[in-house]
Amino acid sequence: MGIYLRENPSEWQEIKTRASLTNPWFSAVGVEEAVTAIADNFLQADLLRNWADAYVVPSDRPAAKTVGIVMAGNIPLVGFHDWLAVFVSGHNSKVKLSSKDAVLLPHLVKKLEEWEPGVAGYTSFAEQLKSCDAYIATGSDNTSRYFEYYFGKYPSIIRRNRTSVAVLDGSETAGELVQLADDTHQYFGMGCRNVTHLYVPEGYDFLPFLNAAKKYSSYFDHPKYKNNYDYQLAILLLNHQYYMSNGSVLLVENPAIFSPISVIHYSYYPPGEMPLEKPEHNNSIQCIVGHGHIPFGSAQEPGLSDYADGVDTMQFLSYL
Repeated sequence: MGIYLRENPSEWQEIKTRASLTNPWFSAVGVEEAVTAIADNFLQADLLRNWADAYVVPSDRPAAKTVGIVMAGNIPLVGFHDWLAVFVSGHNSKVKLSSKDAVLLPHLVKKLEEWEPGVAGYTSFAEQLKSCDAYIATGSDNTSRYFEYYFGKYPSIIRRNRTSVAVLDGSETAGELVQLADDTHQYFGMGCRNVTHLYVPEGYDFLPFLNAAKKYSSYFDHPKYKNNYDYQLAILLLNHQYYMSNGSVLLVENPAIFSPISVIHYSYYPPGEMPLEKPEHNNSIQCIVGHGHIPFGSAQEPGLSDYADGVDTMQFLSYL
């Protein structure tokens, strides 16, 4: 599958185009970035072997269970890692796709079954997940309550809203600020690994970052993104609230780590005090970007062992 994604045949190009046409938030660039990250960081033989070797993965499937997977649709193939973990661990998956991302994974599963007919039936797709032995469900804080109600009596991983933050110290290079713009802007900022809040030292100069973020000025040509920007700008103006902008993103001082599309929140920390040593919103933070944390520009490039919400999916599956 990794070879297929990297060779990018015309058949796969057509599927990616269809995914972009089905969901306007799935830009051609965004789909390509997501696919490349999966091919490079997940679907390499040595990476997969090392990942599997860290767990008790059976050579056959004597005790295969059926795992229901509820997938999100905020970024392309966001549920791929869950499906891959179930497949590698030797279980069957029954997948409920998001209507926003219902094109890419079914095609890849179909191709996998063409290459290896022996795995036919390992993966199925359904609108309702019934008669499963375990569940992995990803959604919002609101939908998680329903997941708890329906799936709580089974072995389950239930994920809620998460986002990511950056801790800046003022010594960031121009190149690092461009990479930070990738962390904030990729996929229109809609992923849980997108940075939506900046912790900055008092007196921080935002102009270099705003200039670096002009890399994504084309977002203002995207109708849905522009509508969000215009709406958020109107609210700020009506409330006479201070903001900064480079014309395509809004910087607003706000302690909340979650921010709307087209907005990045920031807050100051005093000299000599590093934020997030005792993070107030720790349960809502997926990853932290900055010196001493995840390198700039790599927030949206997790490895196989970078599990969502910090819950080891493979370990969970090995216990079934």
